[in-house]
Amino acid sequence: MATFGAAATATENPNKSVEVAQPPSDSVSSLSFSPKANFLIATSWDNQVRCWEITRSGASVASVPKASISHDQPVLCSAWKDDGTTVFSGGCDKQVKMWPLASGGQAATVAMHEAPVKEIAWIPAMNLLVSGSWDKTLKYWDLRQPNPVHSQPLTERCYAMTVQYPLMVIGTADRNLTVFNLQNPQTVFKTIQSPLKYQTRCVAAFPDQQGFLVGSIEGRVGVHHLDDSLQSKNFTFKCHREGNDVYSVNSLNFHPVHHTFATAGSDGGFNFWDKDSKQRLKAWSRCPQPIPCSTFNNDGSIYAYSVCYDWSKGAENHNPATAKTYIYLHLPQESEVKGKPRVGARK
Repeated sequence: MATFGAAATATENPNKSVEVAQPPSDSVSSLSFSPKANFLIATSWDNQVRCWEITRSGASVASVPKASISHDQPVLCSAWKDDGTTVFSGGCDKQVKMWPLASGGQAATVAMHEAPVKEIAWIPAMNLLVSGSWDKTLKYWDLRQPNPVHSQPLTERCYAMTVQYPLMVIGTADRNLTVFNLQNPQTVFKTIQSPLKYQTRCVAAFPDQQGFLVGSIEGRVGVHHLDDSLQSKNFTFKCHREGNDVYSVNSLNFHPVHHTFATAGSDGGFNFWDKDSKQRLKAWSRCPQPIPCSTFNNDGSIYAYSVCYDWSKGAENHNPATAKTYIYLHLPQESEVKGKPRVGARK
């Protein structure tokens, strides 16, 4: 485990966001805040998992790099244990590592797949880790055992995952959305064809477990309720577009207090929305590069997002000499993230 650096001088971007000190040297693939404190994890295509301590004083915020670990290949996903002591990370080396961050221990491999691990989540109610892979399986892991307690075949490669117990939704290739009731995890609860016409990029379960959001590469988000009697409340909307230019929706995050949500996309923009009133609460200035991932901290007072190349235009359009990687911290005002009563027609 390597420790790296002190805090760098903070600089601001046009959205009044503060730059995180010593960002990764290559594109960020996931961001995860501790559920207990303001520790931020970033996984990256430079094979690293990094941790910063984020401190806030009034309207100012700062970051101090704390530690890092390495994978053998690019890292794609991250998750925290619910007690905030332990970090999990998975990636192209086909394994999931467990990093006992609080105790300063060494990272150890706790899960393996036959192909890259794209998504992971810790499920406190089950005391299990779940991992989704491009090998078309979900695996559930008891950390005390070397083999999975259950392996669930998927119809296609796992592209996205969201867990809000007992609801889990997996977005796979071929636009399939596989829904599980984790009280009966060995049986698929429902399989849904995405309401969006193009490849699924991200999913996010409603905080009340009654449905989920799905985002696609075609600048559109679907709002889907699971209850058949609520299908009339389902809708899709366009976002992360400019004129004829259409960009991927890369990240969906619900605010932990107000239950509004954020979208972030390959256009370099992020927006805050209220699904219940069907309103956009706030749109922000576009950054010069895509935003591949984002997350709120545990109380919603900090929104972290990365700005870097997202590989949407292939390796041939990636220039390491000019494509810098940034992670920014934005402090949302309540007016930006608190839902509003619906007024008049849909906006």
